[in-house]
Amino acid sequence: MSPAALPAEATRVAVVGAGPAGLMAAEVLAAAGLHVEVFDAMPSVGRKFLLAGKGGLNLTHGEPFEPFVGRYAERAEALRPWLQAFGAEALREWARGLGVQTFVGSSGRVFPTDLKSAPLLRAWLHRLRGQGVLFRMRHRWTGFGDAPTTLQFTAPQGPTSFSATAVVLALGGASWPRLGSDGAWVESLRAQGVDVATLEPSNCGFEAAWSTHLRVHHAGAPLKGVAVTVDDPAGPLQRRAGECVLTGYGLEGSLIYAVSAPLRRQLRADGRARLLLDLLPARSDEWVQAELAHPRGPRSLSTHLKTRLGLHGVKTALLHEIVPRADLANPVRLAGWIKALPIELLATRPIAEAISSAGGVRLQAMDDGLMLHSLPGVFCAGEMLDWEAPTGGYLLTACFATGVAAAHGVRDWLRAVPLPPPLPPLLL
Repeated sequence: MSPAALPAEATRVAVVGAGPAGLMAAEVLAAAGLHVEVFDAMPSVGRKFLLAGKGGLNLTHGEPFEPFVGRYAERAEALRPWLQAFGAEALREWARGLGVQTFVGSSGRVFPTDLKSAPLLRAWLHRLRGQGVLFRMRHRWTGFGDAPTTLQFTAPQGPTSFSATAVVLALGGASWPRLGSDGAWVESLRAQGVDVATLEPSNCGFEAAWSTHLRVHHAGAPLKGVAVTVDDPAGPLQRRAGECVLTGYGLEGSLIYAVSAPLRRQLRADGRARLLLDLLPARSDEWVQAELAHPRGPRSLSTHLKTRLGLHGVKTALLHEIVPRADLANPVRLAGWIKALPIELLATRPIAEAISSAGGVRLQAMDDGLMLHSLPGVFCAGEMLDWEAPTGGYLLTACFATGVAAAHGVRDWLRAVPLPPPLPPLLL
């Protein structure tokens, strides 16, 4: 079957990907008076956005700007201008414009007052449709046609082409492929000479070689009130406090996600990674030693640890799992293990299980407006760019911010390039 061409119009923008970055780009472009059509492989928009908000939509974070931008680590300076243009406060104001009020939780995370993502998405889509944005669902992008801004899709009616004046690609990463973010776009861009860093799991769990006893009796147990220290091959030692979960395969949870990047770098460099787990981060080494030195009489070590230190359950099980038997009987050595228990990690969990992905289109492959150097008129936004961030609202904020930045890039590029007549006025 030969590709069917969709109706042609002058000066129209194709946005491929109906997640937060793509929808935000579509809104900014439509508000500028441009004809915008949004394409997505899924039957409905915002699939991953809706699932991310199932337990409470963490829209952004309420901390001051400098520590906020610092959460993007080595990409902080690249993201800085985009976050200055559309950061946490701008995002909250945008939500208010949709009739969605937000609040800052005790952790600093920002949520809608009803905690839900669906009402926000419904209000957003209503506004987009009112702006004239057209949605073409079940259109899976398969690559480029004869020109960079001619797109090929597999659609319900068969192969379809669409010629645009400009294109915004917001195709996501490779986590949660069942929701559309499968990374299938990588080879299409590489074939066009675009520099794309390999996609890897981020904010993910890690595998460890637990004993059968630990897996059977403690899988799923939370490790609360702990801290981890991780050696980062690309930077200084990292220490984070919080909580995580011991799983049948290893470790997962917010504390582990926060150090996933340096752990991943260790795995890449050495084939394995190690973190030091502090089971009592609020207590000094000296205090732990002094408490352990108290005579325990006929009590078992487990009872002594629970009575003197408050250690029990999975924390005690980890000590028995890792600490040599001789050191369990030595208060000084045992105190050292309690404050810095080494956990060997063997691999990341599969990228399909990760909350997000690292890697993607390298920032040097684009200009300041997020247009690809090798494909004039094609812009990229969102998680498909080569940046990563911890959970806590940082992921969503940068997706929104890069969507705005790509739309501004399209607007500025359209002003600068000659366009074929007839052209509608650009209300920019």
